[in-house]
Amino acid sequence: MGLSGQAALVGAAQYRPEKYSTAPQMFHLEQVADLTVRALADAGLELAEVDGLIVPAPQFHEATMFVPAMAGEYLGVALNYAEVVDLGGASSVAMAWRAAAAIEMGMCNTVVCAIPQRMAPFAPDEDMSEFMRASRYGGHSTRYGAPEAELDLPYGHMAQNTGYALIAQRYAATYDYDPAALARIAVAQRFNACHNPEAIFHGQPITVEDVLASRMVAEPLRVLEIVMPVAGGGAMVITRADRTRSIRHRAVKIIGCGEHVQSKSPTYAQDMLATPIGPASRRAFEMSGFKPADMHMAQIYDCYTITVLLTLEDAGFCPKGEGMRFLREHDLTFKGNFPMNTHGGQLSFGQAGLAGGMSQVIEAMQQIQGRAGERQLARHDLAYVSGTGGVMSEQGALILQGA
Repeated sequence: MGLSGQAALVGAAQYRPEKYSTAPQMFHLEQVADLTVRALADAGLELAEVDGLIVPAPQFHEATMFVPAMAGEYLGVALNYAEVVDLGGASSVAMAWRAAAAIEMGMCNTVVCAIPQRMAPFAPDEDMSEFMRASRYGGHSTRYGAPEAELDLPYGHMAQNTGYALIAQRYAATYDYDPAALARIAVAQRFNACHNPEAIFHGQPITVEDVLASRMVAEPLRVLEIVMPVAGGGAMVITRADRTRSIRHRAVKIIGCGEHVQSKSPTYAQDMLATPIGPASRRAFEMSGFKPADMHMAQIYDCYTITVLLTLEDAGFCPKGEGMRFLREHDLTFKGNFPMNTHGGQLSFGQAGLAGGMSQVIEAMQQIQGRAGERQLARHDLAYVSGTGGVMSEQGALILQGA
C-alpha cells in the first residue's frame, strides 16, 4: 500500500531569497496568488484546472482559521481538496505527499502547495508586542500550560540553536565528532550556491578553515554551520500523471513517501540520535522499491550541518556512527560522487522560513527535469528529498522519479 506514481510534480515558483529588511512586504494572500500563477505558468497549466490547495496556517498573517477557504476564495477557484499543514520545515515534503495521495484517491486533479514567507504589512493598530511575545526567547509554544514554556525555556533551552547543539554534543559523546568533516558540508553547498545565481550567497565561496574560524554560536555549532533566515516563499504544482502530456516539462512522479513525528522538544526524545527521519525514510524507500544507493541525488534538509549528518546515517546512506567517515570520503558538490543539495542547500541558498524546505523539493524537480543550468547532474532520474521540522522532531521523506 502506498503511492504508485499516479501523481507528479510538474511546475514550481519561488521568490529569490533576500534579507527581510530589503524584501517587499506583501499580504500573504497576495503572495499565495502570485506564486500560484507563476508556478502554473511554469507547468503550462491554467488556474481553472486547480481543484486542490495546501497552505500553512500558523504564520498566515490574514487569518489563523479557515485559511484554505480564504485563499481559494482569493484565487477564485472551487476546491475538492483543501488542507493546512503545520510541520515546520517538514511542511513542503508533507504537502507534496498529501497532494499526491489526494490525487491518487481521486479526490482532485491538480493541487497547488504554497508557502508565503515574505513579511506581510502590519496594520497601524496592530499589536506588534503580541507578535514578539509569541516567539519570545525563541520559543514556539510560550503560552500558559505549554511544556516548552514550563520545562525548556526557563532552563536555558531556547530556540533551535540549543536543541541542535545538544544533539551534536550527544553525538560527540557517542561517536566520532570531526568538526572539519562537518565543515565540508557547508563548503560543498557553498560551492553549489556559487553556481546558482538565485542563491543568497552566490559568488561567496568559503573554505573549511573559514567554517572552523567562524563565530561559535552554540557549542559545537559555528555560525557558518547554521542557516541564515531570509524572506522568500514558494509554490509547487502536483497533478495527475496521466494529464501531464500537455505540460511544459518532464513530469516528476512521487513514488515514495514517509513521515514520522515523535516529540516536540528533544527534552522528550527517547534517543536524540535515533531521529524520525529513519522510519520516515525507510517507509519512503520501501514504497518506491528503490534503495539509498540507487539515488542520483540527495536533497537533504540542512538547517544545521548536524542535521545533514544524522539524516545521512538514519536514512541509510551510511551506517550509524560512520557519518564523519562518509563526509571525509565523498565529494558532496554537484560535480562529486554524492551530489547533495545541488542548489546550495538552505545553508547557502537561504532559508525562507517554512518555505525553506520547498527549495529542496523544487531543486530535485528541476534537476530531474534537466533544468538546473550550470549545476545540472548527468544522472538525474531519481532523487531523495527530506524535510525536518522543529529540532529533529517531525520529519518526512520523498522519493521522486522522472517520468
